[in-house]
Amino acid sequence: MATTELDNPFWSSLHTRHRAIATTAGDAARYPADFAPFLGVAGADADVAEALETLVAPGESVYLLGVAPGVPDGWRLEAFRPLAQMICTEPLAMTEGPEIVALNEAHRADVLALTALVYPHYFRTRTMEMGRYFGIYQDGRLAAMIGERLGTDAYQEISAICTHPDFNGRGYARRLTAMLSNDTLECGRTPFLHVSHDNARAKSLYERMGYRHRRDIGFWSLSRP
Repeated sequence: MATTELDNPFWSSLHTRHRAIATTAGDAARYPADFAPFLGVAGADADVAEALETLVAPGESVYLLGVAPGVPDGWRLEAFRPLAQMICTEPLAMTEGPEIVALNEAHRADVLALTALVYPHYFRTRTMEMGRYFGIYQDGRLAAMIGERLGTDAYQEISAICTHPDFNGRGYARRLTAMLSNDTLECGRTPFLHVSHDNARAKSLYERMGYRHRRDIGFWSLSRP
């Protein structure tokens, strides 16, 4: 499939890998609010005024990535600093470390507590159902985690890479990122991720590991009055 899937990742994911959970109206589609606050459109020139009225509740805000349309009068479209979109095409060096466990419903409370602390903006009660999630436990606590979010047949987004502050500096994020990136490559898909340019530490880590910058990608919030 064409690399341009990555230029409109919400729309691409909602029409392929996550088609079963998508809510679609015309040339716009979104994730249910308890999965993710993300909405995608077919193109910047798509007429989505009626679709947005159907998909976005009064007073609600959603996020767009890569492509933003014209919006109805009274709605607020706010542009953030573009994100760095990075991809990995070669296996990454795997570091030694604690056991990595697959996270499931039994771990949901721990996952929600960790993401609420260090990754609060985009993780919802059912985000774990968008893909596989993995973690490292230490002293009975979820010390670090990683997961799969957006995806198509050819590409898989690596997301929610986070470490509890009490366990920073131990290489857990590196270990988890290498494991899931390599597994994704072995499955015949290309891993990619998004990182803020303001998060220089994380961006530098991914570059040192072997991810490369593909492009800067636009990022917006859309709020309905």
